[in-house]
Amino acid sequence: MAVISKVEVIDFKYELKDMGAAVENAHNHVGYLKGGVLPMSKYAVVIECEDGSRGEYVTHWGGTKPALAQTLMVVSDLPGKDSDMREALFNEANRRLCHMDHMGYGPVDIALWDLAGKQAGKSIAAMIGQFRKTIPAYASTFHGDHTGMLDSYEAFCDFAVQCRDMGYKAFKHHGWFDGDAKAEATLIRKLREAVGDEMVLMYDGASDLNNFADALYVGKACDDAGLFWYEDPYRDNSMSAFAHNKLRGMIKTPLLITEHVRALEAKCDFLRAGGTDFLRADPEYDMGITGVIKTARMAEAFGVDVEVHACGPAHRQVLGAIRNTNYYELAEVGPKLKNIIPPCYADGYKDELDSIDENGMIAIPDGPGLGVAYDWDWLDAHTVQKYVFENKKGSK
Repeated sequence: MAVISKVEVIDFKYELKDMGAAVENAHNHVGYLKGGVLPMSKYAVVIECEDGSRGEYVTHWGGTKPALAQTLMVVSDLPGKDSDMREALFNEANRRLCHMDHMGYGPVDIALWDLAGKQAGKSIAAMIGQFRKTIPAYASTFHGDHTGMLDSYEAFCDFAVQCRDMGYKAFKHHGWFDGDAKAEATLIRKLREAVGDEMVLMYDGASDLNNFADALYVGKACDDAGLFWYEDPYRDNSMSAFAHNKLRGMIKTPLLITEHVRALEAKCDFLRAGGTDFLRADPEYDMGITGVIKTARMAEAFGVDVEVHACGPAHRQVLGAIRNTNYYELAEVGPKLKNIIPPCYADGYKDELDSIDENGMIAIPDGPGLGVAYDWDWLDAHTVQKYVFENKKGSK
């Protein structure tokens, strides 16, 4: 039994050059803006035990202000608890966050798994049960812009060819925020012409297409181009199983939905209602590594693949322990921008365009826990506020 003695939540801020956001505090609708400076806020979770062991996690694509508020709520009661009781802690947080989107618990669960792996001297994938040591990556682009990076059909096609020539076997693009169905359909067909038949292509509408008719129109282009999947097509925010079941019956391209559907039970219901072909899960969004593994095992029982959203050391660890998955999403990449994730690693870990090997593969870190070392000098220098919760004497 390892009793949690202290939990720290570190709110930090950093800046990204040549970037802008569609709206203030956006975390995914960001893109190239020459000369722009985009402030980004994320947070870290550190869990310490009485025996001196320590688990850490720094958020990547989650870590929004609403998620931070939820994290602070659930970690306040962790001091004095047994860190090995991850399932019980998951269950308690799941009930406690029932009126919210649950996204604040993921970073906490990941830090608990990092702690357990370090205590055991094993990677998280090995703790769960390792299936693979490497996995193919796909280049997942920034959204299209009108300011000088992915601002034309030609720019997108040139970048896809660049990725193919670098060794990527798969490429997924996010289109323009405009939601112009004709432009999106044209780009999809042009990308296939540019890269040929050997490269796997996917399209993420990111809920920007305006309506079902637009989603169907673009879906026909996905069919023509032989896409591997068609993701989150239009502005129902991929919440209607009925609508997507209807769309599935009218196109051939498999759908990848449920990135925005929270909770294991809701994802299961969406699948059973015929709303998707692949399931989506993310350890930051879906209550941590515990939540993603539950989703993957549920999908496996239905004979369905689960694709892990976004990138990071936690994402790599769960992919190392899942059979029914296909790719690692190296998101987001572009010809002129680095990824938006914080440069918080002291050991060379990164998720950038050049992170693949010559065969287009990404390695699963094999060190204890997450298998990464954080740069705490950098994090401390960018800290805005630190929240500390400590065990009170005699608490259980």
